[in-house]
Amino acid sequence: MIEPSRRILIPLPDHDFDPTESATPWRVFTDRGWKVTFATENGSVAAADERLLMGIVRGPLGAGPKGLANYQAMGQTPEFQNPIRYQDIQVEEYDAVSLTGGHAPGMKQYLESRVLQEKMVEFFRRDKVIGAICHGMLVLARAIDPATGRSVLYDYRMTGLTKNLEMAGYGLTFWLHGRRYRTYDCYVADEVKGVLKDPKKFVSTWAMLIPFVVEDRNLVTSRWPLDARLYSLKLAELISARSEGRGINSGT
Repeated sequence: MIEPSRRILIPLPDHDFDPTESATPWRVFTDRGWKVTFATENGSVAAADERLLMGIVRGPLGAGPKGLANYQAMGQTPEFQNPIRYQDIQVEEYDAVSLTGGHAPGMKQYLESRVLQEKMVEFFRRDKVIGAICHGMLVLARAIDPATGRSVLYDYRMTGLTKNLEMAGYGLTFWLHGRRYRTYDCYVADEVKGVLKDPKKFVSTWAMLIPFVVEDRNLVTSRWPLDARLYSLKLAELISARSEGRGINSGT
């Protein structure tokens, strides 16, 4: 179904992001006829973590067939081949932003970008729709609003890459890739909890294989690639609802 045009931003690092967590939202958005803009630090064409592109048989944590197909299609689009720079993001031009995840070292360029963090503060100030999956939550955890001195996540309810999932990912790959998929010494969940007014608002479930998404006001969050389809659908639903002036969920 083609809906009225929306504009969605997907920032990425130059390399090492997760193909499923980026291409699944792209597919859901473009199937609705929405315009997706990609952004990288200096306008370079991005590339996903090559080890994850080896698939689930040849590479631990690798993308499945659908994720690979979506990534290949996304990579051929003019929008992907012509990203804007982080510093050129004009927040008012977008209905929403989707922050992808990934474990490998190249993600640090994106996760530690002060420019991108400042843009996320503005997304929150303008009450735009924001989505984040896996390590993408760190961009928001590190986005400090100068007006409050606190992370934009401070009073939200959310999920993200859990400690159990991060430990499992490292356990599956350390024998082959060493610490490649242990992005930081501090676990994602611990860093995110550390910026919250109430750490109990970081929630999850023990059911790793059942997709899990948390929605709170303008924020949609999820844990890892197996959540990507549900995450993308929920994010698209919220974008449509808010664009049409329909009700806004609260912490469901």
